[in-house]
Amino acid sequence: MSPKFKNTPEASRNSAPSVTNLRVNLRENPIGICARKPRLSWRQVDKRYGAAQMAYRIQAATSPHNFAQQDLLWDTGRIDTDVSLDIAYDGPLLSSRERVYWRVAIWDAWGKLSKWSKTAFFEAGLLEPSDWQAKWIGRLDKGDKGSVPSPYLRKEFSLRDEPVRSARLYVTARGLFEASINGAKVSEDRFAPGWTEYRKTIPYLTYDVSKLLNKNVNAIGVVLGDGWYRGNLFFPPTRANYGDQLSLLCQLEIDYADGKRQVVKSDEEWASSTGPIRASDIYDGESYDARKEMPGWNKPDFRSSSSWKAAHTFPPPNADILPRNGPLTRSQENLKAISITAHSRDRYIFDFGQNMTGAVELKINGEAGQKIILRFAEMLKSDGTLYLDNLRSAKATDQYICSGEADETYFPTFTYHGFRYVQISGLKTKPTKNTLTAHVLHCDMERTGNFECSNPQLNQLQSNIQWGQKGNFLELPTDCPQRDERLGWTGDAQVFIPTATFNYDVSSFFVQWIQTLNDGQTGDGAYPDIAPDVFSLRRDLKFAIDTNSHRHGNAGWADAGIICPWEIYRAYGDATLLEGYYSHMVSWIDYQEGTSNGLIRPATAYGDWLAVDAIRPDWSSTPCELVGTAYFARTTDIMIRIANLFGYEEDIERFTKLRNDIRIAFRKEFVSPNGLLVGDSQTAYLLALAFDLLESPQRERSLKRLVQLIERRENHLSTGFLGPPLLCPVLSRYGLHDLAYRILLQTSYPGWLYPIENGATTMWERWNSWTKDSGFGDDGMNSFNHYAYGAIGEWLYRAVGGIDQTSKSIGYKKLLIRPQAGGGLQWAKTSLQTPQGLARCEWSIEGTTFELLVEIPPNAIAEVHVPARNSDSIEFLSEPTWERIHTKPYTYGQQAGIYTLPAGVFRFRSQR
Repeated sequence: MSPKFKNTPEASRNSAPSVTNLRVNLRENPIGICARKPRLSWRQVDKRYGAAQMAYRIQAATSPHNFAQQDLLWDTGRIDTDVSLDIAYDGPLLSSRERVYWRVAIWDAWGKLSKWSKTAFFEAGLLEPSDWQAKWIGRLDKGDKGSVPSPYLRKEFSLRDEPVRSARLYVTARGLFEASINGAKVSEDRFAPGWTEYRKTIPYLTYDVSKLLNKNVNAIGVVLGDGWYRGNLFFPPTRANYGDQLSLLCQLEIDYADGKRQVVKSDEEWASSTGPIRASDIYDGESYDARKEMPGWNKPDFRSSSSWKAAHTFPPPNADILPRNGPLTRSQENLKAISITAHSRDRYIFDFGQNMTGAVELKINGEAGQKIILRFAEMLKSDGTLYLDNLRSAKATDQYICSGEADETYFPTFTYHGFRYVQISGLKTKPTKNTLTAHVLHCDMERTGNFECSNPQLNQLQSNIQWGQKGNFLELPTDCPQRDERLGWTGDAQVFIPTATFNYDVSSFFVQWIQTLNDGQTGDGAYPDIAPDVFSLRRDLKFAIDTNSHRHGNAGWADAGIICPWEIYRAYGDATLLEGYYSHMVSWIDYQEGTSNGLIRPATAYGDWLAVDAIRPDWSSTPCELVGTAYFARTTDIMIRIANLFGYEEDIERFTKLRNDIRIAFRKEFVSPNGLLVGDSQTAYLLALAFDLLESPQRERSLKRLVQLIERRENHLSTGFLGPPLLCPVLSRYGLHDLAYRILLQTSYPGWLYPIENGATTMWERWNSWTKDSGFGDDGMNSFNHYAYGAIGEWLYRAVGGIDQTSKSIGYKKLLIRPQAGGGLQWAKTSLQTPQGLARCEWSIEGTTFELLVEIPPNAIAEVHVPARNSDSIEFLSEPTWERIHTKPYTYGQQAGIYTLPAGVFRFRSQR
């Protein structure tokens, strides 16, 4: 059934717009920021046709209540521009702890001034090392040989007899922490402070804890976990890669109404002990003994036993202690099992119906000392038991020992798992669906995109892509969430990031990770394959491919250092990353040029990783030198655009010449006179065509050869990691939409819908992670939640769904609405919450009649392509009161009428 279109009535032109979604450094009302001159943005809310911003005025003040002239820190006056993104705060430089309140008013397209927006704020963190009075403390336990009980730390303190104006907790750890005040957790954040390049940067968190304080005696408690700092990492896993001691840095600052400040800081006056968390590890799981719980340990007047000793102090790290820029992980949703299967008297398998990343909450009435074991898996073997071989050495097991008290509940603190199935053992009674509840864990990300269509399998594909993103956007963009890996592979991130920006607001998520990526860059400019750079911690590692180039500077992986910041800028319109890491990106170009042979990049580790046409396991028939040279041209081309943005004339000239020279070198080395490429693979032609490396006659021959290679495989792909994000976009670019749909809709191996035919609920690592003929693929590297192949999502949104932006647009200021119907689809509905506001494209086909609904957000315009057999077959169906919209297209070409439209909701009907 086709969707029902609904127009939004035109509001009175005498009404005024409102301003909302005020953001600072891509976040709403952030506290603890490190930028002394942050970047501001907002959205216009206005349902009128043609709604736009003509000018703006920003005011900043020290108080939220009084924006009188004497209190203003900054007043822009009227600024005539339609820009509403990436505006630098130009008030006095922020000092530590300073809070600034700000508001915006705009003049609309008809020159009418809006009301002031609601007042927003931003607050600086501790910007100077001297601001820290606290010491690093912990429990002397050295957990380098094996997991040891988690340290518990506490401190009691009393407040002055004065009203508290505000209280801030500045806290971080070497390891993970969970902090509480007077028994209440300070946040729902999990795995704080996260995982970064600890040797260079350790992030701290700032929490507003004003409402958690008592009038008299108070207590602060913190429990630490091994996490990535001291726990197992990589494969084969080793412990204590960053250090063998966990430690806490904690500073509670209480500001009173009389202007005085009280500081409660971590030092040797704190007490330490151990408690019920007996072991915790990201890969192996958590062990919890409820008999060792200490009721009230994080509340005032706790009567500690002799096990509590003075906390041990540790030397500070050499790393910078900086505010965290991105969101942390939280429990986002809960799932109940769809079935429970008994496998013995005390062993049951729960099926939650969805592969996910997270942990389970256990509810039980057990006997004291009763041991409950929880094991996690993504798949079942043919006999109905857990498929655990693909976990490699990861134990993925949680253990709970009952206290014997009634109604016990357990939810692990310092571990997570990738799973659909959970085996529970040790029960004395039959479980119910309430025995286990699955908590889905991932970083806080606002859902921004939606795509659905008349094909249920494509809707399932979209669901799988989103679940793959949720499951692997836990702290950083990991490759997988289940085995002894879970690392920030840069190649996966760079191919998927355009899709990621459609599904969710990942702006600050990538800001945090890109800082870590740059922290891992070598002195000669090479970016790491993984961020954080685990390789440099483990010089003893021998990976599957024995090559000296492995670890840094690999084509398609290291290029994330330029591609990811550029894609964040394109999607969200904030140039902070480009500005802050420009010299790093130049260094990567320098490295590629300096290590090339006549601008031909040397062979590096991966090529088109896991390609179907591999000439050896896990490799590709596409020459690595071709892949590297193509990406060299691609990243150099991006650098031309970035240099243009900042007006760096010398760099523009240099990079333009370099890009042209790389293209010439590429053609000489890899392209025959008749347009065939070395390797003769789908990915080789896709790289050359997508990155504009060919001249016209070669381009036509290469496109023809690409089609031949696809048709030779009966319209199946044969790509690895680097080819899929290019395949359908390249075919659509050259008008081969029908072929793109034929590849996409293949339900036989290999293809995107083959896993769906076989019950997949997330994206798989390999096209053959499981096949009907051979069963499970290579157990040594076989994830069923691996988001890279989900990069097709970009094409679903842009081509099938029809929402894109023009090549020179930033932050969807100029939308490109160009739905490309095909594949037997009868309708599609797509929406995207852009930085300008909601964009929407809905289309349906009945016979030869095509209907299109388009919503363009305020302060944006759109180039709208209406498919039609000719310009006379298009009907404009929107309200006739909008005289400025012509009923005929401005231009007609490529079997579509092309309109340039302002904000509003517009309907069309055409004959195809």
